Amino acid sequence: MIALDTNVLVRYLVADDAAQFAASQRTLSRLGPGADSGFVADVVLVELVWVLRAAYDFSRVDILSALEALASADHLTFEDDERLSRVLRAFADGRGDFADYLIRERAIVAGCETVQTFDKVLQAEKGFSAPV
Repeated sequence: MIALDTNVLVRYLVADDAAQFAASQRTLSRLGPGADSGFVADVVLVELVWVLRAAYDFSRVDILSALEALASADHLTFEDDERLSRVLRAFADGRGDFADYLIRERAIVAGCETVQTFDKVLQAEKGFSAPV
């Protein structure tokens, strides 16, 4: 198994640099399921979403589509597939950012009752509340 950095996934998804796209394509094509897979850390996903939105002006729908494609790839391994599925569903249905829902899911696993935030949009969603 190898770990994939954000820039490898960005180059693969946006293909804006021919040489780096080709290298990322070769790397990903050599991967397989299980022990031969590519590991994608949660922080890589958060950074990927930020880069796609900030640097490439991807829409929320396009980002969700890219993340779903990555999540369904049998040659990629994630920190927690079930958590990633919950985060993707929340991101698809909610108004918060991908990172917000990942924070909430990780907080739940840690035994937290709520994530306190000043974000009023998130305060209206389950698992988030205003600071007291």
